[in-house]
Amino acid sequence: MDWSSAFLLLFIFFLCSIILNYMRIFKEKATLPPGPMPIPFLGNLFQIDTNDLATTLMKMKDKYGPVFTLYFGPKPGIVICGYKALKEALIDQNDVFGDRGDYPVFLNFIGVHDLAFTNGEGWKNRRRFALLTLRNFGMGKRSIEERILEEAQFLMNEFRKTNGSPVNLTVYLARAVANVISSIVYGNRFDYKDKRLKAITDSIYNNFCITSSMWGNLYNMYPNLMDYLPGPHRKLKTNFQDIYDITDESIKKHEETLDPENPRDYIDCYLIKIKEEMNNLDSDFPAKSLRRTVQNLLFGGTETVSTTLRFGILVLMKYPEIAERMQEEIDRVIGRDRSPATVDRNKMPYTEATIYEIMRFCDVIPISLPHVTSKDTIFKGFFIPKGTYVAPLLTSVHYDPEYYAEPNKFNPNNFLDDKGLFRKNDAHMPFSAGKRICLGESLARMELFLFFTSLLQNFTFKPIVPKEEISIRPTASGLGNVPPKYKCRVLPR
Repeated sequence: MDWSSAFLLLFIFFLCSIILNYMRIFKEKATLPPGPMPIPFLGNLFQIDTNDLATTLMKMKDKYGPVFTLYFGPKPGIVICGYKALKEALIDQNDVFGDRGDYPVFLNFIGVHDLAFTNGEGWKNRRRFALLTLRNFGMGKRSIEERILEEAQFLMNEFRKTNGSPVNLTVYLARAVANVISSIVYGNRFDYKDKRLKAITDSIYNNFCITSSMWGNLYNMYPNLMDYLPGPHRKLKTNFQDIYDITDESIKKHEETLDPENPRDYIDCYLIKIKEEMNNLDSDFPAKSLRRTVQNLLFGGTETVSTTLRFGILVLMKYPEIAERMQEEIDRVIGRDRSPATVDRNKMPYTEATIYEIMRFCDVIPISLPHVTSKDTIFKGFFIPKGTYVAPLLTSVHYDPEYYAEPNKFNPNNFLDDKGLFRKNDAHMPFSAGKRICLGESLARMELFLFFTSLLQNFTFKPIVPKEEISIRPTASGLGNVPPKYKCRVLPR
């Protein structure tokens, strides 16, 4: 066979593949919601901004409505937008939309038997166990409040050492927040100079930035291809491994000193559970699952809260009049002579409303971790087959004009009534909703209140540029919205 014949056969094969894929696409799209026309193999890659995925999806929402089809790679998925549609899916039909969809950027490196990226009875049992254990160690109670306030004191001591010189808050805030969840998981906090704490926070921060960037979005779309291509995504495995190494060392020490009658922390409780299940060949708590669930807890318990604090301080420097009003309320209710307490929240509507508005406006997790339909269903008049990838667009809830008069403006009044009292807004889902809601929500809300009030009680944050020049636009948007890097002066009041 000559070269021209081989080329012709190759061309015919390629053409047939294209035709067959288009036939498949047309068949798939026949019953699915509307959406842009994909290209075989590549999907809708050329119609989205992979470095700002949330903004792309918001624009598509305006064109196609509250539910539309988008090909994240070669397979179709649906994007659900707005409070009403997301409530219907994640809460009213949680039995259909509650399963977790594939998320290679985490699942490929963490594996199954975890708390966040798997399904079935095993996941339910591990989540139930984790939630009960966290509560037993104080989540939502006064005991964890004391840990947070203790950590706030360590953080403020570090800020005092800066003597008003410009500093990047990222490392400070990350280490403080990481120490809170570490005290529950490992049974102890770390000194801020401890190399293990640095490894944990660096790993989490770097992976958060990668997964929120173009590289993370592309990896989720084409994981088999991206495994062979160079780029920052190749560091994901190493970053995860850094935490595994620290956790494995801690587990070994826990095994050597374990007292089943007196568990000290999450690792102890899990080791006891593993021993209880030792003779169960189908146990949902194999030994390898411990390090994986610790990885979940550290990532979820560190990055979202520390990023919200970092974003929030930046917003308050851009709008200093709001920070001043918060400080006035703090001085009036708490004063300067005692630490804040969670019971103060009911007496501090403006501070509480501002923190809620920070969560809404900064929108740290704009797109929920993916879901997948567990069975065939009809949603908004469209047939959605079992196994369909679902992307809940949380940013569309937080910027829903039906629930926020001017969603693009930062305004604490979104959470205040006519009398200046705090009021909740249904369209507020920073921790997602339904059976996949973040299991650390109560801990995160407590941390945000206590850290913000402690810091503003003792310090004023001053930008090193005019407030008009402060940008609060994320530098990347995928899994999370990554705030711009900045320095500021932390001045004692």
